[in-house]
Amino acid sequence: MIVAAVVAPHPPLLLRELCGERDPVPTLREACHEALRSALRCAPDTVLVLGGGDLTSAWPEDLPADVRSFGTTHAPPVAGLPQSLGVGKRLLEEVGWSGPTHLRTLAWDASPDDVARTADLATRQGARTVLLTLGDGSTRRGEKAPGYLDERAFAFDDAIAEALENGDAAALAGLDAGLAQDLMVLGRSTFATLGEAAARQGEPVEARTLYRDDPYGVAYTVALWLFA
Repeated sequence: MIVAAVVAPHPPLLLRELCGERDPVPTLREACHEALRSALRCAPDTVLVLGGGDLTSAWPEDLPADVRSFGTTHAPPVAGLPQSLGVGKRLLEEVGWSGPTHLRTLAWDASPDDVARTADLATRQGARTVLLTLGDGSTRRGEKAPGYLDERAFAFDDAIAEALENGDAAALAGLDAGLAQDLMVLGRSTFATLGEAAARQGEPVEARTLYRDDPYGVAYTVALWLFA
C-alpha cells in the first residue's frame, strides 16, 4: 500500500556536481528534500521510484546515475540509470534513505494499459510504500525554453498544479496525452500513474505543494500526498 507520494522534477541541475560553484536551484532542491523527509516519516518499508524513460522497465537498485550523459549528446554510453531515476535515487540518498528501493521507468508515451499495470504494481505491494514520482511539466513556457514558446503550456501546467494541490487523482489520471506530447511534458505518464494509483487506493488525506516555478522555461512542481 502507498502511505505517501512525492512528486518532484528531474532536471540534471539537481545533481550538485553538474552545477559549478554556485547552486542554481537551492530552493527547488530543499523543497524536494522537505517533501521526501515528510514522506519518510510515515515509516515506509520500501520506496518505489517511478520516472519517465524511453521504455517501461525495472532497473537494478545498485546502478549509479550516468551523470556524463545528462544534458549532452556526445557522451559515450555507460551502464547507468536514466536521468529521471538517477535524480530520484540521488534525492533519496541526500535525505538519508538506505532502505529497499525499487526503480522503474514508464515510457514517456505510455498507453493507458501500461499506466494501469504500473499503478497496479504500486498499490498491490504488501509493504508500506512511498511512491517517488519524477516528472517535469511543459518545456515550452518561454521563448528561451527548450521547446520554445507554446501558449497552451500555461493552462496545461496550471491543471497539473491544481490537481497536485487538491489531491485530485482523476484529474492527474486523465491528462491529455496528445497535448502533453505537443508541449514536451516529461511527466505525463508518471503523473497519470500516480493519479490512477491514488484513485484505486483512495485519494490522499493531505495534499500540498512545496514548490512551483518555471526556471529556464520548464515547469517544475514539488508536491506531497499523504494517505490514510
